[in-house]
Amino acid sequence: MGIIKHALIMAAGRGQRMIPLTNIVPKPMAPYAGSTLIAKGIEQIAKRIEKIHVTVGYKGAMLAQHVIEHGAFSVWNTNDKSNSWWIYNTLLKYLDEPIYVLTCDNVIDLDFDLLENNYQEFGNAPCMLVPVVPVPGLEGDYIFRDGNIVTELNRYKSSDIYCSGIQIINPYKLNLLTKEGKDFYFVWEQLIQQKQLVVSSIYPRKWLAVDTIEHLSQLNNTFLHN
Repeated sequence: MGIIKHALIMAAGRGQRMIPLTNIVPKPMAPYAGSTLIAKGIEQIAKRIEKIHVTVGYKGAMLAQHVIEHGAFSVWNTNDKSNSWWIYNTLLKYLDEPIYVLTCDNVIDLDFDLLENNYQEFGNAPCMLVPVVPVPGLEGDYIFRDGNIVTELNRYKSSDIYCSGIQIINPYKLNLLTKEGKDFYFVWEQLIQQKQLVVSSIYPRKWLAVDTIEHLSQLNNTFLHN
């Protein structure tokens, strides 16, 4: 195990672009590799992280049971709440240590040791974004930086990296430095103004975002042929 003991997977969204599948099951429970997106994610992360927390919303009861059966340490109901609500309104707000924040629809392979060393190099920042090289056809917030200090996030002006949906944050520090808003973008903007938002020098070894049924089909075909 490394220095970071906690991870939170945000899994509250419905997944409108994956209808009609998501009329039956929530997006995190989309079938993948003989299991589900979120179950495989928990399985991978649990090899390294002691406590895995999950936020649920759409079809929350079904999803909560599913993630508990697959080893989730805690489940937070964030239905009709912002994606950053849990930072300010759950017991995790008192966590004065780093926590990985990931999304359920990303299939990733991370070098945890390199990331955690990188995080320490930046003085255990309140928030460190983990970037990826832009992928054609996938929207994202482009990252502009001065060294490793983020100066701007912009969805319409392109740069060489953008947000992957992966972060390392310290909830306690964020409560000291920021106020709750409508989403993570509001949190990041407050940190940018204080020069407290950093971006990692380490990229995921693998990163795939599953936004549509076509993405899911391609992902499963890739798994079957590996």
